[in-house]
Amino acid sequence: MRSVGTLTRADLAESINRRVGLSRADSLGMVESILDHMCEALAEGENVKISGFGTFLLRDKAERVGRNPKTGIEVPITPRRVMTFRASQMLKDRIAASS
Repeated sequence: MRSVGTLTRADLAESINRRVGLSRADSLGMVESILDHMCEALAEGENVKISGFGTFLLRDKAERVGRNPKTGIEVPITPRRVMTFRASQMLKDRIAASS
């Protein structure tokens, strides 16, 4: 059963259960294993590419000066690593076709 507006781990496991025939526990274990592997790769600084879906990219942002919009006071923003997602052309096309 799909949650309204959000795809959850349980939804993914349920889909694997119905389509592949694995038990619910095995399906959930598979979803957890895939997500753990993706998290570990990102934590080690690797980008994660899922063909036909998209790429999770890591970017290092340098230190910069920001401004508090309310007071106008300049505040230093520390350097950090951020993750972005770039959808594949196939995913973009599919989303465009569904609207």
